[in-house]
Amino acid sequence: MSKGSRDRADKARRIVEQQRLAERRRTVATWTSVAVVAVLIIAGVIGYSMVSGKDEKTQSALVTPSVAVDEGTAFAVGSGPVTVDLYEDFMCPICKNFESTSSAGLRQLATAGKVTLRYHVVSILDRASNGTEYSTRSAGAAAAAAEEGKFTEFHDALYADQPEENSDGLSNSKIIEIGKSIGLTSDKFAAAVNAGTYTAWATKATETFSARHFTGTPTIVVNGTQVTGPQDSVPTVELITQAVDKAAG
Repeated sequence: MSKGSRDRADKARRIVEQQRLAERRRTVATWTSVAVVAVLIIAGVIGYSMVSGKDEKTQSALVTPSVAVDEGTAFAVGSGPVTVDLYEDFMCPICKNFESTSSAGLRQLATAGKVTLRYHVVSILDRASNGTEYSTRSAGAAAAAAEEGKFTEFHDALYADQPEENSDGLSNSKIIEIGKSIGLTSDKFAAAVNAGTYTAWATKATETFSARHFTGTPTIVVNGTQVTGPQDSVPTVELITQAVDKAAG
């Protein structure tokens, strides 16, 4: 074989080897890509399962008080033709002030058969209790009290013993003690407070509050229309009564 023939043969062999090497590289790259995709799919399935499981757990944890009204988010006092919705947070000092100045007048309207008071206890001030989530815990305790027919008594007792903003709030044992002071002596109430039975419910009530485009407490709504005082201040009982009379026609 001549030198030229040998050179051409060597070149041909190199080309074939290069082609084989390139093919092996493509095969490895293909299987690597398949493996990566498989890992991503598996991770996605696991992630979805975890999220789905979490959602299902959250949903299953939602216990709505049987006595709650307005899509299970409030507790009613009275049965008058005009609806007055009160949105409050047990950690809110302005709510306590509103209750001290207006509660008696509003309850009188309910007693007289003029209004249905609907109390919505929300938890927008958890950030003001040093991580103890007092707003949520107290709202959940109020739901437990409502189940035993003691909502208004417990509501009033919590405001009477309201902790300061940016404190730890009241402990569960203190909340249970307050409950006992107004007749909530059953093991069921104490167990609900300690177990956080109505925690998910309190979250849902707060989400409903936000979905209705309300941002602060107290918020007062008469027959679907928010009532405010001058410069968006908290309305007095007189202003609320005027709104009730207007709604009643």
